[in-house]
Order: sequence, then structure tokens, then C-alpha cells
Amino acid sequence: MYNKGVKAYQNVGGRDQASTADPYEIIQMLMAGAIQKLAIAKGAIERKDYSVKSENLTKALSIVTALQDGLDMTVESELVTNMFELYDFVKRQIIDASAQNSIAAVDTSIRIMRDLKEGWDSIPYEARMQGYAEREAKGVMSL
Repeated sequence: MYNKGVKAYQNVGGRDQASTADPYEIIQMLMAGAIQKLAIAKGAIERKDYSVKSENLTKALSIVTALQDGLDMTVESELVTNMFELYDFVKRQIIDASAQNSIAAVDTSIRIMRDLKEGWDSIPYEARMQGYAEREAKGVMSL
């Protein structure tokens, strides 16, 4: 799954950084990339530049899908379930934004992705390292 996240990030233009990043950093980059693509799409909708809108919403949708696919659904956790549902909601908002040229749907997606990224960014380094060690001990390494 880690490789899928790297590939998703590289597909939207972050080739060099993605190849040397750890899974935590990949998720940070994916979240930042989704926010960036959504912001570009919002500006494109405002300018009525529908090809740029479409290109960037498609990339944002791919990124959010990669983030959702990277969740470890074998872990029975309210957090994992909530993250899955939030990503699913954002994906529906992106699809609505594309179909309806909805700035409100893009704004909602940006707000949710920013909130998720702020939460992710606040995970202490020690907690990340402990999580990696636990996952490696179980032989599991996903996105």
C-alpha cells in the first residue's frame, strides 16, 4: 500500500520527494497535494476554465482515493471508520463539484482535507515511530 501512495503522489508531480519519504510523510504530501489541486480547481471554476477544473478535480479525486485505500480496514477502530467515511464524503463532494461546477463543494472538500491534515501533522514524532515499530512487528506496512 505504501507503494500505491508513492505512485499517487508521483502522478501529481512530486516524484523526487515521494521516493525518499516515509509513510507518514507520504500521507502529508498526499493531503497537501489534494488541497492544492482543489484550490486550483476552485480558481478554474471561478474563471470558467473547465478543462483545468476537470484535470485538477480528477487528480484530487485520485489522491483522496489513494488515502482512503491506504486505510488499514483490518483494524476495528472508530477512527479508521470515521476516516473512511470522511474520505468517501470528500470524494462525493469532488464529484458534485465537477458535475455542477460547485465552488461550495470544493470549499467543503478543502476544509475537510485541511482539518484532516492539521490532525495528521500534529501526531508527535515519538508516536509515529512507535506506530511504525508496532506495524513492522506485525509484518504490516501499508500507506
